[in-house]
Amino acid sequence: MTIDFLHTGLPVEGVLPVLATALTSAPVAILEAAPGAGKTTLVPLFLLKSGLMGSGKIIMLEPRRLAARAAARRMADLLGEEVGQTVGYRVRLDSKVSQQTRIEVVTEGILTRRLQSDPELKGIDLLIFDEFHERSLQTDLGLALARQVQEILRDDLKLLLMSATIDTARISKALGGAPVISSAGRQFPVETRFLSRPGSKSTVQEVLTAVEQAIQEEGDILVFLPGAREITRLQQRLSQLPSLSDILILALYGNLPPKDQDGAILPDPDGKRKIVLSTDIAETSLTIEGVRIVIDSGLARRPVFNPNSGMTALETRRIARASADQRRGRAGRLGPGICYRLWSAAEDRGLIEFAPPEITSTDLTALVLELAKWGVEDPSDLFWMDVPPRGPFAQGRDVLQALGAVDENGKITTLGQKIVNLPLHPRLGGMLLRAQKIGAGGLAVNISALLSERDIFRRDPDSPNADIRSRLEILSQAELKGGKTFGAAQQVRRTSQDLRRRLKIPHGSEDQNMAGLLLAFAYPDRIGELRSGSQLQYRLSGGRGARLMENDRLQGEPYLVVADLDGKGREARIDLAAPISVEEIEENFADMIVSVRRVFWDEKKSRVLAVLERKLGALLITQQRIENPAPEEVEAALLTAVKSKGLKVLPWNEESRSLAARINFVRYHETEEGWPDLSDTALVSSVEDWLLPYLAGASSLDDLQKINLTDILLNLMSRDQRKQLEEYAPPAIKVPSGSYIRLNFNDPESPVLAARLQELFGLQDVPKLCNGRVSVSIHLLSPARRPVQITQDLASFWKNTYTDVKKDLKGRYPKHYWPDDPLEAEATSRVKPRRSQK
Repeated sequence: MTIDFLHTGLPVEGVLPVLATALTSAPVAILEAAPGAGKTTLVPLFLLKSGLMGSGKIIMLEPRRLAARAAARRMADLLGEEVGQTVGYRVRLDSKVSQQTRIEVVTEGILTRRLQSDPELKGIDLLIFDEFHERSLQTDLGLALARQVQEILRDDLKLLLMSATIDTARISKALGGAPVISSAGRQFPVETRFLSRPGSKSTVQEVLTAVEQAIQEEGDILVFLPGAREITRLQQRLSQLPSLSDILILALYGNLPPKDQDGAILPDPDGKRKIVLSTDIAETSLTIEGVRIVIDSGLARRPVFNPNSGMTALETRRIARASADQRRGRAGRLGPGICYRLWSAAEDRGLIEFAPPEITSTDLTALVLELAKWGVEDPSDLFWMDVPPRGPFAQGRDVLQALGAVDENGKITTLGQKIVNLPLHPRLGGMLLRAQKIGAGGLAVNISALLSERDIFRRDPDSPNADIRSRLEILSQAELKGGKTFGAAQQVRRTSQDLRRRLKIPHGSEDQNMAGLLLAFAYPDRIGELRSGSQLQYRLSGGRGARLMENDRLQGEPYLVVADLDGKGREARIDLAAPISVEEIEENFADMIVSVRRVFWDEKKSRVLAVLERKLGALLITQQRIENPAPEEVEAALLTAVKSKGLKVLPWNEESRSLAARINFVRYHETEEGWPDLSDTALVSSVEDWLLPYLAGASSLDDLQKINLTDILLNLMSRDQRKQLEEYAPPAIKVPSGSYIRLNFNDPESPVLAARLQELFGLQDVPKLCNGRVSVSIHLLSPARRPVQITQDLASFWKNTYTDVKKDLKGRYPKHYWPDDPLEAEATSRVKPRRSQK
């Protein structure tokens, strides 16, 4: 079948009949078409005009608003119509459709809303998921819901997945062997030039250098940058170059007004050369007229959810090969081109093939709520290319329970039904609905709009300002003024006006000092209390730490509610917040404040304290001292302190430590069971068994010092064991000099007898312990009690080594006794024996 107006010469035309046949015979098909093939515009028109899809509508999902409008405009042009007739679009804050419309290009949230409101999708014959490789969360959700609709309600519904870079084998297998149709692209040769990035240069400086080089070539230039911040900086730098005075420097990113976006992608009416500075929004679906040169920073900014902190942070990351190829292809759409890559050929070989899908690294709170509305509590009940991770899914359910959007079983509540219908994150939707009840709907609308769009203030290290009230003040102005906040503020105001219209909230005066309370409705886990002794550091009710930048205007506020954090480190940087009073917390979160009786060891006071605390999460609201806590509570707190601090807090002395070592020595060598294990590890782990009976009346470190550890350890043995201990491991041994010298049992394999050499004259055999089974290790000391020799064979020492030792020591200690025959000499603890003195 041929359709006259589709004779565009685009490569995808050649596979359209094959694609139509595949969709006729299978519920799902996959179209892999290289960049420039024409799939986005020609496929929907062919399937509509061929009549193979029936008389219903075709819904095509585009991940981005700009691409959705551009695709609808291009298809309408091919039909010779205006957008809104046969072909229309629906995106957030904008739509052009009519009763004539048969092809609707929609963004992701629009498709989800339609599925939720009409699961049968009446009047719709085909769903097309364009640029499926981007794998956004809403794309995966839309496909999961659509597959269940196919299986249960609409076996006649057709699904088509399209992409230029897609893992077709994996996707086809997951979809039950869905047919794959491949089309070449219309791609002119593109020369790739690698520019190794010097580590000392910023991304903006690197791109600036590349632009100065690329401007020598012919054609418009498309520059890919990570985000709007870099785009703005580079735009300012380029506009100052005299060599570019005749060239248009245009920005292209998601939050720009549609008029500015269209100006970047359409040819200039005066034919001027353009440099378009874009995020990855221009990576797919769009053809920017005139582009012959691409400069690729190789970076993109992605939201990454941290389940440990419960927060999402934008992170700048290296793109995957699929994205790099898409970007490179932009230079070859209309003729031969050049692609400058700001990385080396070696780095290029190390790129990953595909970026991980968003579902594996994002906040799943909104997904959990959508599934709850759909009636699914376990995500495994649906089809997924990648199953939602359990941890973030459970965390999202916890957030929804705290907001009252789902119950303890995960079922959606009446409040949740209202929240899910709002084009907001569930936190903000819950805040807005609750704010309406206290007459603060207008303020909540502005806060929701601010937090849904890019911050209208750029972070200034020299004048940090995290106060959201400063942004609200700008929005409250009757007329927005120009300046660096103008564009972003316009977008926020459009979002705010749309929310007012949906919720029928009139304009009026708003008390911006209620901002902290409203933020707390959305973020009850981010209410922060100023840490003692600090002006910048806060402890949040969710348990983590956060801090303001130095000299921030909010520094010193006793309580803050944090709306935006960078999500990094032990103490995340606070980017947006507002103050709240403890009275507002008490009044509005009484149902979340719990009373906790706590008896604990206070490190500073070195004693047990008992308090009654009222807490909101980890946030301490009030604390009251409890007099005369129960003895068992005090004893438990003491035991906990001993376990955490270790045995060093107990009053050990030489006698008690020696006793423990002696018992461990006998236990080590005695085969008979029943001897207690008095190693430090065993004592700490069993502290309840041996220490608890002796803690009666103790509550402080001073009280612990009164405990007699020797008596406690002796009581761990039977009477027979005590007697055997004295026989097998006496605390001291009498040596030939008549002295009793204490043994060291720290090494249970070989106890040590350390004695001056003169005290052991006449001793031929090493003493033995444990009924003669264990030899003592003799440490022979000089008169100054320094080690001279270690031995377990005294006879050999006297015979073979003593003479040399004597020669060495006699010169240093001439006054001491150095007999020629140590075995016959009189042992002494003095300088010389009594007979020698006489």
